[in-house]
Amino acid sequence: MTDKITALRMERMHLTCPANEAEYLALYRDLQPGQNVYWSGFGDPPTLTYRAAFDDMEFNRKRQSRRELIKGRFAGGNLGWIVPEDLELYAAAFMKPLLKATDRQLALLEMIGREPLTIQQMKEETKMLVKEITPALHRLQEAFLIYEDQYDGEWDRGWHKMSDMFPDADFARLTRHAALLELLRRFARRIVVFDTKMAKSYFKLPEKDIKKAVTELVDSGVLTSFEDGYILAEDMAFLANYSPNPINSVFAMHRNDVFAKSNEHWLKERFVHSFPDTLYYLLIDGELRGVVAGKFRYTVEVEDVIVDLPAEQAAARKADILQAVQLLCGADSKIKRYQGADLA
Repeated sequence: MTDKITALRMERMHLTCPANEAEYLALYRDLQPGQNVYWSGFGDPPTLTYRAAFDDMEFNRKRQSRRELIKGRFAGGNLGWIVPEDLELYAAAFMKPLLKATDRQLALLEMIGREPLTIQQMKEETKMLVKEITPALHRLQEAFLIYEDQYDGEWDRGWHKMSDMFPDADFARLTRHAALLELLRRFARRIVVFDTKMAKSYFKLPEKDIKKAVTELVDSGVLTSFEDGYILAEDMAFLANYSPNPINSVFAMHRNDVFAKSNEHWLKERFVHSFPDTLYYLLIDGELRGVVAGKFRYTVEVEDVIVDLPAEQAAARKADILQAVQLLCGADSKIKRYQGADLA
């Protein structure tokens, strides 16, 4: 059954068969909020690395320009991009109400309520420093009181009152519990089998809230228990007659990828190293079996590629693994070691 689950997960993630545009739109919606490549994708549109049969960065750049993707702070206060029709859903799940506003936050909110402003304009009007303005804006953003209108690649964008940009949005329509019921259904569809710790790692929400939603989904027949986790009941039936194709692939997954984010609670414990940064995790034949360690600098500095495979398998897959790492870190980055051995 494990092989079936792994193969179905790879299919649902479009890693065995890259998605066309219609498939990509459905995948993106299930894996929202979309993010760019961890560390090296500053300012780029969100991407689902390896999943599209086309240039999804440019595709999403056009969606941004048409405001078909909107920016906000969601899981753990991290920036991400969602489709506008899901704004109420994601606000219900991730909003952090502003219960004790500071004078600075209130002043900025009042200014933005009068007219949209850039950070530079706020600085000139208030005489505040940018380092004072920015965290106040981020907190207002987490409360879904203001909206950063980043529809192009310019850095100095306007900040608007949320209700002015989205007058029809009703942020009281859904509870967090109701939102989680939908988000967990989407998560299960793509990850196939999950447990509450995976969902907590991915959504950055309290595990008690996730457990409550999972219990309701089980009681209503949407999910069913499977070993130590959960699976959609319809997928449990589907797997009974599912014949998977063998998986032979290696992907270097950056830390904003769903595989890395939903498993980070155990990845950090298993793949311990002495280097400054964990750069990527290695998805080998559909399983997370290694780490790329080094430093994030002007370029990605790869100090070592470490795999959790028997010695013979590690040697046999070496070329494919190094190629996958090079593809993500870029041609300008040199890989120094494999399994601790110098590659010079």
